[in-house]
Amino acid sequence: MRFGSLSEFLTKGEAVLAKGPVALIFAEDEIEVDSTLRHHLSCGFKAVVLFAQPGLDLAPDVAERITVVTYDTLADGALFRAVNAVIEKAPGLWLYYCYNAEYLFYPFCETRTIGEMLTFHGEERRDAMLTYVIDLYAGDLYAHRDAVSLEDAHLDKSGYYALARNDPATKQPRERQLDFFGGLRWRYEEHIPAPRRKIDRIALFRAAPGVALREDHTFTDEEYNTYACPWHHNLTAAICSFRTAKALKRNPGSTFDIETFRWHNSVPFEWHSRQLLDLGLMEPGQWF
Repeated sequence: MRFGSLSEFLTKGEAVLAKGPVALIFAEDEIEVDSTLRHHLSCGFKAVVLFAQPGLDLAPDVAERITVVTYDTLADGALFRAVNAVIEKAPGLWLYYCYNAEYLFYPFCETRTIGEMLTFHGEERRDAMLTYVIDLYAGDLYAHRDAVSLEDAHLDKSGYYALARNDPATKQPRERQLDFFGGLRWRYEEHIPAPRRKIDRIALFRAAPGVALREDHTFTDEEYNTYACPWHHNLTAAICSFRTAKALKRNPGSTFDIETFRWHNSVPFEWHSRQLLDLGLMEPGQWF
């Protein structure tokens, strides 16, 4: 199914937004678009919607299973405008968003669907889930100039930390909210603008009237931005992403400073939730 614009999708795409969870994927370029779509289809999303520039070619097995919306994904604030428009159109629906070359992992995702996890999460009276964006990068940048390789993917096994998130009005730490850092954005912070160094993203959430996504990947409802409820720890998930590595190698200001992203804390990525759980990069909460 294809729509020529965001407005056409919102007007005529009621069937796509009839039942969740729905994945909204934004293609900034042509790198690993098919693998991104296949990965999220395998998670069990009821619908996968791709926002992309016109003329993007998709593998036939992928194209027949998703919805494509022609959209200028490179315009300033494009993702946030589209996500907020869908929120207004589909109150009560569980939504997820990411970019191409990003892959969602959640506890036990190899055997359990995204719907099963969100059903449990909702039963714990949670309407949003914290996700950590874990940087992936090719081990050999000479063989993979764009820093992307599914077969040679690596990640940092340590070097992650959190700081208190202060309320701008009171200057006091907000309850159950933290700013998380690590990965390539931490190691190469001189090339990353300060507002973009955080690795936390509220990427899984239930749409609700009056709730909007802000450009720092937090929501206007502060409870959505919490990592857990007041009673106990909750589930968290990880988005394993080549996006930062791509940007650092594409940017003329940083590409010549980086011969390799590998360091003593690099390990091959195993493409399995168990590795992320063992490294403490997501939490199962009370879900076993």
